[in-house]
Amino acid sequence: MAEPLRPFRLRGYGSPQKFGVAARSLRELLRKGCRLLQLPLPGSRLCLYEDGTELTESYFRTLPPQTELVLLGPGESWRGCASDIERFLAAFCSQGEAVVAAARRLLADERAPRRQKLLADLVHNLSENILAEGREEDKSWFEGVESRFKSKSSYMRYSCQSRIRSYLKEVSNFLSNVHPTGREAYRRIIDLMAERLKAVKYNGGYFDRREEEEATRLCTAEGWFSCQGPFDCTACPSKHSINPYSNRESRILFSTWNLDHIIEKKRAVVPQLAEAVTTRDGREVNWEYFYQLLFTVENLKLVHIACHKKTNHNLSCDKSRIYRTKQPKHKRC
Repeated sequence: MAEPLRPFRLRGYGSPQKFGVAARSLRELLRKGCRLLQLPLPGSRLCLYEDGTELTESYFRTLPPQTELVLLGPGESWRGCASDIERFLAAFCSQGEAVVAAARRLLADERAPRRQKLLADLVHNLSENILAEGREEDKSWFEGVESRFKSKSSYMRYSCQSRIRSYLKEVSNFLSNVHPTGREAYRRIIDLMAERLKAVKYNGGYFDRREEEEATRLCTAEGWFSCQGPFDCTACPSKHSINPYSNRESRILFSTWNLDHIIEKKRAVVPQLAEAVTTRDGREVNWEYFYQLLFTVENLKLVHIACHKKTNHNLSCDKSRIYRTKQPKHKRC
């Protein structure tokens, strides 16, 4: 009884294009492949794409259908996936755009999940232009960004400052909810917080790459750090990581990440501040503690949108830090 035809995926050396070829034996597959790819039969051979193992007739019979194979001509060699990586690296040194295009073609025809992920990551990483700063250096990054922003840092700084300003506005808007006896003290604390935020550029130095020394000096005390990424999600087991400077897609995706107040701003911090100024009874409210909870990484964590907990955190302010501790008076000798 004749062997049934079995389908295989065949590609030539150095080519991403694959062909479906059916054969009953290794010899038949080799003959059809050489005719298809216009290679001489003498000296040609077949090997596994995955690891470069050369096929024999007995090994051929053990292969499952749709196994991916490489047809090598005389003098050609194949070491498996490493050969593709070597070609990518060599090409990337001279023509990065061509490498991205080749990887995208491979990705369009790829079925194996793990290799799909590797190719997708490769395309993403090779598309990055992290060190570029200005519009002319990375025009695609600025697509959809207002023309007044001339550098990546200026846009990222503005985005950070806008978020911090919105937190200050929320605190200010809560004034109407404060008991009349505490409103003046609450207003003074808002003014102190606003002055501190102006001094540190509303923590925008966190994203400033060109003024790193100044940003570090201004922001280290606030618990913020001048950095060009990547940024890691601080609350996830999946180890989400992103660099918004790399490409347009990462910039847009980063805008969906959250700065999450661990001790919640609306449910805990602001109401506690309002209560503190109302019931202070001669004590001095430790406004710097509330400032840290509202505007610094002591209480703000960068979180991927999928890891952002929108439920009640059930955390409260540290009661021992709400008021300043009075320094004991020393008796004169």
